[in-house]
Amino acid sequence: MSEIQPKIRTLFCMAVLQTFFDLPASEIGGVWQATGRMLRGIADIPGAEILGTLDDDQTMVGTSPAGWPWTFYILADMPDRDSVVAACNLFRTIEVGEHRLWKYIRVEARLGRELVIPAAARD
Repeated sequence: MSEIQPKIRTLFCMAVLQTFFDLPASEIGGVWQATGRMLRGIADIPGAEILGTLDDDQTMVGTSPAGWPWTFYILADMPDRDSVVAACNLFRTIEVGEHRLWKYIRVEARLGRELVIPAAARD
């Protein structure tokens, strides 16, 4: 009998880049549409479950510096590492006009497991 592998808790961290802010207003909608396709693409990965999202754009205005803080986040349970790689690859394959989404948004995925406090340590 095969053992069920636990899902990988994944935090996708996205940074909106200066190239987005350099776009004329008439072209910004294309990036938003591509971002929606990216979200649907992650949700459509077999076994993936998006647990929540967080958009920090109301209290952080402008580009994200390298590293932290990020502009927005997706917390998901992913079936395996390959599915996380496939989700990150969406930034390389989703088109925005003649460019790819990664021209406008950077992604980094943090992989781990759900934090569970052992019963013996709770009290």
